[in-house]
Amino acid sequence: MLKKFAVAALCALTLVSPAAVPMLSSAAPSSAASSPAAAPAARPAATEPAAPAAAPTASVAAPTAPAAPAREAPATGAQQALDAARQASPAVAPPATSAPGPAASPAGGVPAAANPAVGTGAPAAAAPAGPPETPLIPPLSATDADLRAAAGRVQAAPDVSAQALVQDSNASQVLAVFNAINAYRSSLGLAPVKYNTTVAGMSQEWSNNIATREVIEHRASFWTDPRALNPTNGAGEVIAVSWTRDAAQLVEWWKSSPAHDAILRDPRFNVIGIGITFTDGNWQTTPNRYAMWGVVNFFGYGLLPAGTTTSPGAGIGAPVPAPSVCDPAVRHMPPTRDLSAAAIKSGSDLLSVNDYGQLLNSPSLGGRSYGAPVVIGGGFASALQVFLTDWDRDGVYDVLAQWSDGRVTLHAGLAEGGFRPAVTLGQSGWAGMTAAVGQWCATNRLPQLMALDSAGNLWLYQNPGLGDLSQRTLVGSNIAATRLSMVDFDADGFQDLLALQANGDVLLYRGAGVPAPRSEARRVVASGWSDVTAVRSLRDVTGLNSTGLALRRGSDAVQYWDLSKGTLSSPSYLYGNWAGLRLAQ
Repeated sequence: MLKKFAVAALCALTLVSPAAVPMLSSAAPSSAASSPAAAPAARPAATEPAAPAAAPTASVAAPTAPAAPAREAPATGAQQALDAARQASPAVAPPATSAPGPAASPAGGVPAAANPAVGTGAPAAAAPAGPPETPLIPPLSATDADLRAAAGRVQAAPDVSAQALVQDSNASQVLAVFNAINAYRSSLGLAPVKYNTTVAGMSQEWSNNIATREVIEHRASFWTDPRALNPTNGAGEVIAVSWTRDAAQLVEWWKSSPAHDAILRDPRFNVIGIGITFTDGNWQTTPNRYAMWGVVNFFGYGLLPAGTTTSPGAGIGAPVPAPSVCDPAVRHMPPTRDLSAAAIKSGSDLLSVNDYGQLLNSPSLGGRSYGAPVVIGGGFASALQVFLTDWDRDGVYDVLAQWSDGRVTLHAGLAEGGFRPAVTLGQSGWAGMTAAVGQWCATNRLPQLMALDSAGNLWLYQNPGLGDLSQRTLVGSNIAATRLSMVDFDADGFQDLLALQANGDVLLYRGAGVPAPRSEARRVVASGWSDVTAVRSLRDVTGLNSTGLALRRGSDAVQYWDLSKGTLSSPSYLYGNWAGLRLAQ
């Protein structure tokens, strides 16, 4: 467990330069989809399809795989600091380091609050006298070398959903933080910092973003955001969460942490932006949700940017963006589940379909090793594509299948093993779509489905849970691809889209957490992939928080390409007999 402060959480990270199981009988899947609304002509039709000859039921006997892995820890860049925090009390952990420049891995985050423990039958503990302790990780800063390396690079920031944010004015809290920082600097003989509303817009947006997602983390390379206004003399970011709205107290907590304090007292910084977000958290009634989130960005400029003032203005409210397909229909706090008996043990397992239509799972053993494939279902012979995802975000992995008769079905996993009866999410029209599944939207914990139609239109579909895939938005056009895959290719914390071309080239469509990919030239990030039949995004294969791609090649081989540094490394092979197997994406 992390050592924690009693009331507020401090956030930070420093960047410096340099076998088999018998298949159970199958039955026709049930359909729980509603009739979709009228749609544009290019959209898949929603008509009742003829029943397939052999509709699948994904089922399983209790497997004998090893116990589920422990909950994922924060990213490698913050590990050193977190290890220290586990031993030291109550000082904030020192900054950790990571590689400089564009290839740096994004700052790791920690859940905003732990999930309640499962009861053990022991006598109930007495009610706490005060709010529970909160986690902390170090601040994020950039050196001059980082700023120079970022020249010309632009990191777009995501829109956020206003879900569960309390739209009270934060003007007094922003002013309280500003005044407390300058009072502290004055006591040290330092020049006061000024305020810039453009910078503050970036700070406020990130505060809203992490509050909506209930995850305490930095935005990697925040200084590349155009609203950072091209700082030339350093950049820093501090984050804290609190059970109260006493904003000035945030500064006191930052002062008590050497790493955060170093940013507050850095003489290079002359402009700041402050973001304060309120949520409906209450430590007594909603113990997994805080009441206030604060983000402060510090920058050093040789020439003060336009719009800089001596203090914050009035009426600094949390912006409410226009609704989008990325907005969550409901809030989700994914639980931590024991998956030792589940059909799919982890998100890094490899699913495949054999020539008999059996669904197999090769469990990840870590270190780029996989166990012998286990049969976890059958009847998938006519599936065009199979996707591994936690579609309903209940902590158990599911299977999404795209069928040759035009349907899309969900096979929700059960923690005790097997799957629930199949639910039809898409009635028809999907046979000609090229699809990918992943967490495209930064402010929505549910995964989304992105699909390319035969006319070259790219659509983002809202996750309806068990409802019909009817809500969608056009996010791209004139696109050609034989395969799509979502992965955080450039290690900026947002999912990107890889589009495999018929000639074997792979185009990168970088995401920014919002519906549409970034508007920029599409660069070729790989070539010679014309024999690839599946591209699967994987995490934790080579180490904690590692990112990579599994490629099913025409030579009956599966390659692994590491992406942890924001660029493709040389491939290695995942050992096993992959002959005759179609890899799930």
